[in-house]
Formats: sequence, C-alpha cells, structure tokens
Amino acid sequence: MIKFYKINCRLNTVFGLAILLSLISCKKSEDASIKPEDNRFTKVVLTEGMDEPMEMTFLPQNKILLVERKGGVKIFDEKTGEMKLIATIPVNTKYTNKEGRVREAEEGLMGVIAHPDFAKNSWIYMYYADPTEAKHVLARWELHGDSLYADTKKVILEVPTQREECCHTGGGMVFDKEGNLFLTVGNNTVNPRVGSSNLDERPGMESSDDQRAPGNTNDLRGKILRIHPEDDGTYTIPEGNLFPVGTEKTRPEIYTMGHRNPWRPTLDSETGYLYWGEVGPDASIDSIWGPKGYDEFNQAKGPGFFGWPYFIGNNQPYNKHDLATNTYGAPFDVNNPVNESVNNTGLKNLPTPVVPAMIWYPYGVSEEFPILGSSGRSATGGPVFRKADFKKEAPFVFPAYYEGKWLIVDFMRGWIMAVTMDENGDYKSMERFLPNETFSSAIDMDFGPDGALYVLEYGSAWFRGNANSRIVKIEYNAGNRKPNVSASADKYAGGVPLTAKFSAEGTSDYDDYDQGKLSFEWSITSGNGFKQVLKDQNPEFSFTEAGTYQVLLAVTDTKGEKNSATFEIVAGNEPPVVSIDFGGLNKTFYFGEKEFAYTIQVEDKEDGTSAEGKIKAEEVAVTFDYVPAGFDPIEIASKQSGAENMAILNIGKNLIEASDCKSCHQYDKTSIGPSYTAVAARYPKTEENTKLLIGKIINGGSGVWGEHGMSAHPQLSEADARRMVDFILSMNETKPTVASLPLSGKVTPVVPEGENGQGGYLLRASYADKGAGNVGSLSGVDYIALRNPFLDPQLSDFRKGVNLMTTPRVNFFMIGDQSHIGFKSLDLTGVQQIDLYVEVSPRNDAIGGSVEVRVGSPTGQLIGQSEAMVPKESAFRRPPEGVNPVAWRRQNATKAQVVLNPTAGKQDVYFIFKNPKAKGEEILMSISEIEFRDK
Repeated sequence: MIKFYKINCRLNTVFGLAILLSLISCKKSEDASIKPEDNRFTKVVLTEGMDEPMEMTFLPQNKILLVERKGGVKIFDEKTGEMKLIATIPVNTKYTNKEGRVREAEEGLMGVIAHPDFAKNSWIYMYYADPTEAKHVLARWELHGDSLYADTKKVILEVPTQREECCHTGGGMVFDKEGNLFLTVGNNTVNPRVGSSNLDERPGMESSDDQRAPGNTNDLRGKILRIHPEDDGTYTIPEGNLFPVGTEKTRPEIYTMGHRNPWRPTLDSETGYLYWGEVGPDASIDSIWGPKGYDEFNQAKGPGFFGWPYFIGNNQPYNKHDLATNTYGAPFDVNNPVNESVNNTGLKNLPTPVVPAMIWYPYGVSEEFPILGSSGRSATGGPVFRKADFKKEAPFVFPAYYEGKWLIVDFMRGWIMAVTMDENGDYKSMERFLPNETFSSAIDMDFGPDGALYVLEYGSAWFRGNANSRIVKIEYNAGNRKPNVSASADKYAGGVPLTAKFSAEGTSDYDDYDQGKLSFEWSITSGNGFKQVLKDQNPEFSFTEAGTYQVLLAVTDTKGEKNSATFEIVAGNEPPVVSIDFGGLNKTFYFGEKEFAYTIQVEDKEDGTSAEGKIKAEEVAVTFDYVPAGFDPIEIASKQSGAENMAILNIGKNLIEASDCKSCHQYDKTSIGPSYTAVAARYPKTEENTKLLIGKIINGGSGVWGEHGMSAHPQLSEADARRMVDFILSMNETKPTVASLPLSGKVTPVVPEGENGQGGYLLRASYADKGAGNVGSLSGVDYIALRNPFLDPQLSDFRKGVNLMTTPRVNFFMIGDQSHIGFKSLDLTGVQQIDLYVEVSPRNDAIGGSVEVRVGSPTGQLIGQSEAMVPKESAFRRPPEGVNPVAWRRQNATKAQVVLNPTAGKQDVYFIFKNPKAKGEEILMSISEIEFRDK
C-alpha cells in the first residue's frame, strides 16, 4: 500500500525505496488547509508623504495611479521609486451651509480606476466633486505614459448632491469580467447629532432625511451603481440590476440600495459576489431612537436592499420618529419596508427581503465578532483572493490557504482580517492576518498584478497632507524571505548643526542562514543633490546645512534580497512647541464647570514665542467644540482644519504687511502693479504657478502686467516667499468662516440645541511655523478632550468575565470572582469618588459582591473599594411624565460607591468585581453606568 501526502511523500510498501523512486515522481504541492507562517509575509513601504490619498489603481509596467482629495493625480513607479504629479483636477472641497458658514468638505477627488483594457485603450475613470455645481461626476480620460490628456475627457455620469452639510461620498470603483463598472455613492446626508438614523421630514431639513436618498428608489445617492461604460463615453444598463429599465419611479443604474457610506468595493472573480465596507452612525449605545451604531462589511450575491435608514447590522430596526412632535412609534417592519417620507420621490414599497450585513460591529466589543476588538471604527473593505486572477510568473501570489477568503481592513482599528465563507458563500469564520502588524488609516486595499497585497494609508490627520501617509505592499515569499526593516532616529528635526543617531533596532530576518549576516546601508539625500552613504548598522550623522533630507536604510541578506525603510530629517528648523495651561483642572472629564480659563503658549526657536508677541495670535489656530457622544471625527476636523488653514494664510499676509510689497500692490485695487485678487484670477493655484511666482518674488520680473518691472527680493527665503504666494493665490477662494479663539481667555461650555448633553468638549491649539530659510514648515499641537463623567461599560477597553445581553433590555453582566473591565488613560486629578450604577437582581440569580478600583493593571495599585452589594429586587419605575428618563434612572439606581485615595494624572483604570463565594459562571451584578465625581 502506498500513501501520498501533499507536502511530504511517504512510503509504506514492501517495495524497496530505490525501486519506488524510479517509478514515482514525488512533487511538493500546496495544502490549502495549512496556514503559512506569518514570517513568510514581508511588509514593504513603497512611498510616504502624500496629500490626502483616496484610491489607487494599477497600471502596466509596475506603476500605481492614485488620486488625492484636493485634486492631485499621481503616478508611482515601483521600479524607480519616483512619485510624479501628472495632473490636478479642479474639484470642490468646501461645504457652505444656509447660514453662510464655510468649512472643509469630505468631498473632492474621491476615486479612480483604470479600464480592464487600459493597455489597449488608455482609459481611466475618476469620480469627483464638480468645482462649481452641486454634483458628483464620473468622467473618463486618456492616460498616455505620464500624461493625462485633458481634451479627451468625457463625462459619463452625474449625481446631483447637496453641499451645505457633511457627509459621505463613496467613490470606490471596480470592474467585473463583462466590463460593467460598479460605483459606490454615499448618502450625502447630515450626521444626526444623536448618532442614530436620519429620519427628519420637517420642512427645510431635507438634508437630514435619508429617506430621500438611500431609501429612495429614484435617487442615486446611498447606492452602489452598476453601469456598462461604452466606447463613445455614454453608458448602458446591464441586465440584472435592482430595477429593470423603464420601471416607474426608479433609477435603472441601481444595483444595491439602502447604504449610508459604502467605501471600497471588490468582486469575487469566481462567484461574481460583490463585497464592500460600510461606515455606520455614531450612537455608542442602544436608545429610544433604536440600536447603537454599527459599521458593516457586506456581501451582495445579487441586487438588493440593504436596509438603511430603517435597519442596521443584522437588520436591527430603528423606531419611527416624528421630529416635528418629538414622538416615537413602532419599529420599522423588516418584512414590509415602506418609505412614507414627504421627501421620497421613488417607490413607497421597498424591495424585499432586506439583506442583513455579513459582519457588523459597534464602538465597543462585538458580542457576535469579538475578534474585531473595540475603539473607533471605519470599515474600508478589501479584496477577495483568487489565485486564478494572477499570471503564473507573478512573484508574490498568496498561498492556497487564502483561496476564496475576503481580506478586510478598518481605517481606524489597523487590523486586517481574513474572512472565510462556506460553500454557499455565507460567513463561516475570520482570523487576524499578520496580527503583529498595524495598518493605520487604510483607505484602500487591493491585490496588485504581482500578487502582493497593497495598502494605501491616508495618514493620521483629516483634511491635510500627512507625513505618515504611505503605500505599503505585503509580499508572500515561499522561499528566501526578505529582511524586515526598522529604521529610526533619536531626532527628526532641529536647528543646525543637528546630530542624529540612526538606529536599525528591530530589523530582522527569519531565515536561519541570514542571522547576523545582514548588511546595512544608510543613504542620506536631499533635493539639492546632497548624498551621503553610511555603512554602519547604527551610525551617527551631523547635518550642518539646512534642508530637508530623506534617509533610507537598505538591508540586504545573504541571497541578495533587499528591503528598505525611510524617514525624513528636517535640519535648520526646530519644531514648535504648543502647550495649553488648563489651570490644574482635570483633563479627561467635564464636571459641569460653567467656564474654563486657559492660556496657550507657543515657542519656536526660529520664530520666537507668543509671549514675546513674535508669534501673533491670528497665526495660531485655537478651537473649542462640543463633541456629541459617539461623534464623527470628520465633522470636528472640518472646523479645526478651517481654523488651521486661516492661521497659516495669516502668516503669509503678515509677511506681506511687513515687506515693501504694498508699495506696488494692493489687495483688491490696481496700483503700480496688479492687485493680489487679479494675480489670483490669472494664476490658478497649482504647484507650477506657485513655483513661478516664488521665483518672481525672489528674482524679480517684468512684461506680464505692463512695462513696470517687479523688484527682486533676494533676502527672502523660499519658505517665506511660498507663504506669501499661498496667501495671494487664495484671495479668490471661498474661505472657512470659523473664527479662531485668542491665546488666553475663557471658554463657556454650551450644549448645542438638540443635543442631549451626554457629549464632551475639545479645546485644541496648533501652530505651523514659518520655516527657516529654504526649510519648510513644521507643526505643533496640543489639545484637551473632556468627556462626560458618566461612562458606559460597553465602551470599556479591557474585559474579563463579561456577558452582554441585549434582550429584552441591555444588561452588562459581570460573571465570576475577579472579573473586570478597564479604561485606558483616564485623568484622576481631582476625582474623589466613583459611583457604579449597578443592579444585583434575584431574577437574574445575581449574588452580588464588592468592587475594587486599581490603576495600571487588574492587579495594580488599589486606590479604593466599595462595600459589598447584596441581591435586591429592583425598585425601578417608569419616570413621571415630563421627567428626564436618564436623570430618573440615575436617581433611583443602586450605587456601588468607591471613595478614592488621592490619585493624580492619567491612568489606566480597572474595576475588579469580587466575590470569593462565586461558583464558576455565576452573575455578580450588572452595570449600567460608571460616574466619576469631583466632589
């Protein structure tokens, strides 16, 4: 008898080994059931430092085409490592509400994809916000080499929008095998302040009613569209969409509907199933409005209705809500979804069955999918792996273990999960892919032609270019593995001479034969031609000339395989230090203070200090915002970004005011030279025009506006001249209307109309310095984020022995002796007591116990302990009419009170639930809230 195994051929036979080997060729092949070692995957950083990258697509010859939100179209060449700006598309990037308030918008240039036959037709498609009209546009261009031909533009599709209120655009695209294009379109609707569903039918509140878009069969917003682009720039409707062509009150382009903010779509090339990530609302807990917010990862096996704004997650219904009377009705019926909104222009009866999410998860820990963890959330999406999608010679194709798995990424949480489906395509399980790696701010992810997984990372801050935005590729190596490279420095910026110590600590190689035999090469370069190569593993280098330097560490193994990592050093400019003096108050909790006194100090080695008056107040962006519970960070960032942009422009204005420029130029009137508004009208704000005008300011010029020549200003640095040009070219732009606060004063916490007061406040200060010589600007920031002192246990960061029950009502049970929950980094300054609102109900067989409060860990320093809580029938009653139900519940709840030993500063705080008599999984108590008290 002979047995053959897929990995190792074994022999159980009476025949001799030599005879068998002469008859049988034993060939190694993959076993799809065996998971490859994580160290078979190498993370390679290709490029960094983009300006709000949004989506990428792959071109022939190892090139990546990507778009940036403000309109930049760039090509990255993997062979040369060069990133090239090839075009700037005019786009809208601002919202202007009915009151005239202007702030940064989520929209701009939102998506890009190359046609499947790009090698033959050179067509690319981009989705963008029209610069003048309130609409989003899908258009096609021809791209030849590194040149985008503007005169080949053909508008394919337009989506009418509103641009008064934030948010949600979509913009993800994917082609199927038949040449049909799928396009995700966001709901273009206000984020409700309660973080729930959008059902506001009051006159003038149309932008707050998602029934007019995602729930409307006659509107393209809140949908995934499926069209077939034709050669002449038009499109046709493929068979099999949700509504046949000619169906009354419908749009035939709709493939799926009922979406809030669908992001990056992908198709399974074998099954044809469509997959995408979808960002949900912000409610952190279940409430009278309906369920808490969930993000979703969705699958469409065909056209369908996915529930929003009536259902979320696994079809959890929202309650009918009349905002005019502030009354509530029954939950929406998942078996009979009906759109009765006054803003609905489509069908009243919506398609059934309503398709539930495949995966859904809240801010807190998911009971259904606990592996997803807890924190902020923003489901992006990702590709389904099929080996047949790649050519045989593709070098980095993943192993058979991942065949048919969907790789998903979350923008906020940084993990990648591999989702396994069963033979019917239904969810089966998921596991963390490369659990020791983090992929932060991932805004797009897809497999490239070489078989590697590419991740496009937006960066850490909204509405600005981020140094940590990057393209990362993950290569699978079945044989020799590339080194894993880690490169760092003890200083990344400072005045000259700047001595920096470089470190390769953390660099490794998983192949035994490479241990201790890696070679290291540091290359230091700058744009002015400087180059220095260092061979030591951990060298030191002194920068004596001001400038911005790129430092690249290349590590080579014994087989010649190379990997690298880069970072930037800014010599000649010390980064500014911004600090907020909050007068010794608690920096985590808002305890009902009627006002806060603050003082902001800004210190910069080159610019001086704010205390000296060398840094002016209008050059520092200071904002104070109410932050709703479970807020959308994009809305807060839009105001902060506006304040920062104005502060930066004010630096340019102040440089002009301090120069001799005003002797020849006025802001809006012609003098000896043209007005600044006229200059802005002649020169669109592009990098090419910026460089042109910088040269004219420094070197002088004539002949453009008349015979009078422009004086040279050789004493001006390029950095200062750029600030001045930025201000001039922004003269005709719509400006954010946000007003920055002074550097010292008092702010008054106010709960905006319509809020429930369960949110907090954010005081933030930032300063972008003036640069130094030809060295660019660096930024400093400080902030104080105050949250409501009532914490929901569902938002805990650490858990052991927790059972969350959601029916018939929410119960957060602590199970067994030494069970615990914990919260990261809470300021305990001034906190004297913590009250846990608990219930020890005999109906749940709860046995009670005491609560310890510890810092640092579940076994860390004990700072307080409650008395033992004993079983007690709940005395909870419905609140009298007109009484706030939250206040009523708190007033009548049982409290486990913990008086704290004086403890200052930010700590990880743990609550340990104790009852040595508890047997196994016995319930000790349930918790509804935890209150931090300052008196």
